[in-house]
Amino acid sequence: MMSLRRDELAVAGSGIAAVGLLSLLPLFSDGFALSFGVNLMLYVAMCTAWALFSGPTRLVSLASAAFFGVGTYSVALGLDSLPFPVLIAIAALSSAALAGLVGAATLRLSGVYFVIFTLGLAELIRQVVAWSQSRFAHKMGLYVFTDFTERDLYWMLLALTTLVFGVGWLINRSRLGFALRIIGDDETVARHVGIATARAKIVLFMTSGAFIGVAGAIVAPRYAYIEPQAAFNPMISFLVVIMALLGGTRRLWGPLVGVIPFTIVMEFITARFPNHSSVVIGITFLAIVYLLPDGITGLIEGMRDRIRRRTAAGTGIEAPDAIEEKAA
Repeated sequence: MMSLRRDELAVAGSGIAAVGLLSLLPLFSDGFALSFGVNLMLYVAMCTAWALFSGPTRLVSLASAAFFGVGTYSVALGLDSLPFPVLIAIAALSSAALAGLVGAATLRLSGVYFVIFTLGLAELIRQVVAWSQSRFAHKMGLYVFTDFTERDLYWMLLALTTLVFGVGWLINRSRLGFALRIIGDDETVARHVGIATARAKIVLFMTSGAFIGVAGAIVAPRYAYIEPQAAFNPMISFLVVIMALLGGTRRLWGPLVGVIPFTIVMEFITARFPNHSSVVIGITFLAIVYLLPDGITGLIEGMRDRIRRRTAAGTGIEAPDAIEEKAA
């Protein structure tokens, strides 16, 4: 127990130090590095929030674009009459409410049915918003003018990312996190042992959606002019899934491992081959599914387990996982 606490304190200390160092970036750069940092923090926050739900439940959600769009429009619609912090809260509540409604209707589905429904959700909302603006406002977009700079957006996204990690850490150590891990392994068993599977999944889906909605609200001033096609772009959902799966969802920090290299590669491809970025994303998704089903962190953990087993076999001492298999 003491060693466990020391390990947790060491991880917490490393995290605090990393946040402190990252917060200094805007003080030393206001050009490309800062713009790249904003993109990085945006996707770290969204991918980690996505993994909070999809990691333990193993349900692939493509609703990120819907929550992101709700967040951006929450700011665009209320910026002239409400303070920005209030709009952030509205974005979180609106996205959580949407996730709750969708979860109540669809989380009893599984596999490809859930994926298809969440993919269509963003498109449905985009069409409704576009029709509403065209029918009642006679325009297709909204202007978002604020005094926020890239520096301000970076710090807000860094704070959001820190909050997502903090909430994820608490969930993993709570009864909810334990219940979700059982659901991910075998939902039938989870129901038999008395776990309210639907309620647990809905709560976590709402938490994930709220964080993604806040991310959309924070970056809304960056776009200046928001229209449905950009706010509810399905590419957002696919990018979030690809980055999170590339890093791996077994660990809370897994998506971070995928976001950093993929964002760097996408920046290069977008700059050099702007008309072929969709092709690259599609190929990357297929490659991850077939070559890295558990992500980079899963690959590393698998290699470590194999090395441990070989070492134990060489010394004549059985590895702990081998002992557990025999006991089972």
